[in-house]
Amino acid sequence: MTEQNRTPLEETPEVAEAIEDDVAVDAFVTGGGPDSENPQFLEPGQEPAIRTGADQPWEPVDLAVAKGWDPTPENIERARRELERDGAAAIERTVP
Repeated sequence: MTEQNRTPLEETPEVAEAIEDDVAVDAFVTGGGPDSENPQFLEPGQEPAIRTGADQPWEPVDLAVAKGWDPTPENIERARRELERDGAAAIERTVP
């Protein structure tokens, strides 16, 4: 069979079988978890678990690199002063 006489892939029996076998997966039908049809509510007074970049300990060199600065002694010192002055806010501005 030459290239000109080859059946298009879309018209092969294998593709037709794959299309006929198209069934829904249960995890996708329900959204796989909480969604607009299956919401999960917090108990009264319960706070949502929100994780931010400042939830973990940060070293000045980490902040300098996250800001895109080269980790030179000057930039690390600058990041150290910013962490000391602003605390978690310094991290939140860079890594929300």
